[in-house]
Amino acid sequence: MSFTVVIPARYASSRLPGKPLAMIAGKPMIQHVCERAGESRADRVVVATDDARIEEACRAFGAEVVMTSANHASGTDRLEEVARKLQLEPDHRVVNVQGDEPLIPPALINQVADNLEQYPEAAIATLCERLHDIRQVFNPNVVKVTFDTRGMAHYFSRAPIPWARDLWQPGVAPADLELPKDIGYFRHIGIYGYRTRVLTDFVSWLPAPTEKVEALEQLRALYNGAVIHVDIADRPPAPGVDTEEDLNRLRALMEKGGSHV
Repeated sequence: MSFTVVIPARYASSRLPGKPLAMIAGKPMIQHVCERAGESRADRVVVATDDARIEEACRAFGAEVVMTSANHASGTDRLEEVARKLQLEPDHRVVNVQGDEPLIPPALINQVADNLEQYPEAAIATLCERLHDIRQVFNPNVVKVTFDTRGMAHYFSRAPIPWARDLWQPGVAPADLELPKDIGYFRHIGIYGYRTRVLTDFVSWLPAPTEKVEALEQLRALYNGAVIHVDIADRPPAPGVDTEEDLNRLRALMEKGGSHV
């Protein structure tokens, strides 16, 4: 079955404005992302942007671009607009690849798309990796996920889930605690595969109470009964770019020839 990769690319990043156009190893970042996505089994790779500068840069290296509204409240809203403009079928698979991940392994894109095909009851598929550092488990910037034996998500949270009642005491510093040995803790990796129909549904749903308190958009889907499949990533995800430090680190790596991970 075919699938489409959509790469949202915004110019107005609060921490690093214009980052899709940041030059890395002689190419704009967004070109590296498109090239990695093009190495997946996707039939089509599309950049979704609301900025003419990004559109011009993408068309210069031959990328397909869909211009979207600048007023979207979320990335999923932007994806839905792209799916609608491309007139994708309700069960067509759309994989959302962030525009600031120039080293994303194509294998992870395929894995998400394959899981949507393997689990027809899932409306969304995503990935995770196991955590071994308790400081990461307690870090609210690291989103945790729990799931059942078939990989269907129970919940996503910035809090440490599940809570180890017999090992952890409130108020004790994470460095003084230990992870239980009989259960895994998992970090959510922000790559998503969607069936087009759930994108259509999503834009009609109001933000969920859990979504608002956790600031996690995927909780809106769970709140409204959409099934999310979570799989452990086949290989470690590559670092993305959020800050100038991230960008400089990635430039140093890629200019040495580390264009793949």
